[in-house]
Amino acid sequence: MRIDLHTHSNRSDGTDTPTELVENAKAAGLDVVALTDHDHTSGWDEAQAAADRVGIRLVRGIEISTKLDHRSIHLLGYGFDRDDAALVEELDRVLDGRGNRLPRLLDRLRELGVDLSMDEVLEHAPSATESGRPHVADAMVAKGYVTDRTEAFDRYLADGGIAHIARYSAPLYEAVRLVKQAGGKAVVAHAWARSSRAVMTPHVFSDLVDLGLDGIEVNHVDHDAEARRELAGIANELGLAITGSSDYHGTGKSSDFHLGANTTDPEQFERLLG
Repeated sequence: MRIDLHTHSNRSDGTDTPTELVENAKAAGLDVVALTDHDHTSGWDEAQAAADRVGIRLVRGIEISTKLDHRSIHLLGYGFDRDDAALVEELDRVLDGRGNRLPRLLDRLRELGVDLSMDEVLEHAPSATESGRPHVADAMVAKGYVTDRTEAFDRYLADGGIAHIARYSAPLYEAVRLVKQAGGKAVVAHAWARSSRAVMTPHVFSDLVDLGLDGIEVNHVDHDAEARRELAGIANELGLAITGSSDYHGTGKSSDFHLGANTTDPEQFERLLG
């Protein structure tokens, strides 16, 4: 059984519709795929209809933008009540932060000689619940300022980059609590990718277990072999599930992030969501 627990559609910053994502997952030989768009669940129903039609199990999920000690950390949530009032309120706050940042980001880019209008950005996010940095990157590519999303982030948009504008993200500990309160499972996404390793210490993982954390996404493109070994050791010591996934974004990320690039062991899946 092949299981991929972290993918994105064009309802956030992927390029596949929810239907196309599920169809592509089936074509890639997956038996289970999770739709985990950023900070909202608007693609669930369409994806479920496609999953029922093509014969693949859909896990309904989300990737929540959180912060710990001013560092960006992402939290995967699975199987929660999407109508839970407290969780909905916090996700609305996160989405508002995305929307409020965009005009300031465009102003900053103009100061740097990258002239984009709001309409030019929105052309690249016709189905997204909120526009974000990946859609700005796509607009930069379309106007010839950069060659691809990776260059846009490396040169301008990444956290701490010359055009970075901070926005609201949910406090990590609170996000875990809210997912659990809504009846879901909580897994730290790509826990040691980018700058997150500096704050995601074994002590922090232990604290999160006390709040109900269920797992760590260990097998991810952004983790090298040593990071995977160490994270698996932390997960085993704390009794957490170990997951693996692609973090697929369609053409929004390189081919290294293809569906099934990393997968979750069926025993770990059963432990987490069976």
